[in-house]
Amino acid sequence: MPHRPRPHPYLDAPHPIAFAHRGGGAQGDENSSAALARAAEAGYRYIETDVHVSTDGVPVLFHDPTLKRLTGDPRRVEDLAWPDLAAIRLSGEPLIPRLDDVLGAWPHIRFNIDIKTDTAVESTLAALNATNSLDRVCIGAFSDARLARVRKAAGPRLATSMGPKEVARFKLASLMPRSRRGGVAGAVALQVPVRSGPIRVVDRRFVAHAHDLGLDVHVWTVDDAPTINALLDLGVDGVMTDRLDVLKEVYTARGLWPDPTPMDGMPA
Repeated sequence: MPHRPRPHPYLDAPHPIAFAHRGGGAQGDENSSAALARAAEAGYRYIETDVHVSTDGVPVLFHDPTLKRLTGDPRRVEDLAWPDLAAIRLSGEPLIPRLDDVLGAWPHIRFNIDIKTDTAVESTLAALNATNSLDRVCIGAFSDARLARVRKAAGPRLATSMGPKEVARFKLASLMPRSRRGGVAGAVALQVPVRSGPIRVVDRRFVAHAHDLGLDVHVWTVDDAPTINALLDLGVDGVMTDRLDVLKEVYTARGLWPDPTPMDGMPA
């Protein structure tokens, strides 16, 4: 599918975008350097990840507030210093990388970062600035207030997606004929599930309204080929998956998988 001109460098790539969710969560070592490396080696150029901050102010890639689900350790990420987090292993391999190390290791990868806590905002933005990564990152969060804080601090150079309340207002606006409402200054995309409880979020009207306002629609987290194909038929601009093999197979069959480049799979 040819891509239309985009207002932000983060989205300036062939569409629809293939996102490796947590680097490919199906392998069990989500958000680890090993997961990111596998995604890059498979040809993924967009990786979705999550950031918490350690007690000594280091932004790290991890989804849950505690270590329990992946390691059995009940301690909270934000209660541990970086040396303690760096020492954690899963199957003998390091589990938790630093955000600045990841950005430096894969300068050709574009990252979609879910900032998990208010305390992680400042350190995340500092890492983006220190690595000159603002143009290749999109920030999301399950907090409208957190996203507003990010937009105020970083300005228009940093892409953001919409927060939960912003998405709800957009969904309502999409149901109104000829509406031009629903956009949010600083937001370049809606990153949403197919459904939220009983409500179908992503449908043809939702996608069309987003495109009328110049916004992308990225859908998470989709791991089966029939649903991926149905979403692509609706015209969504990106799909996030834990199953890197499934999404790549669907994109390849439809002629959507990007041609390989010399940088694919190669950390700096």
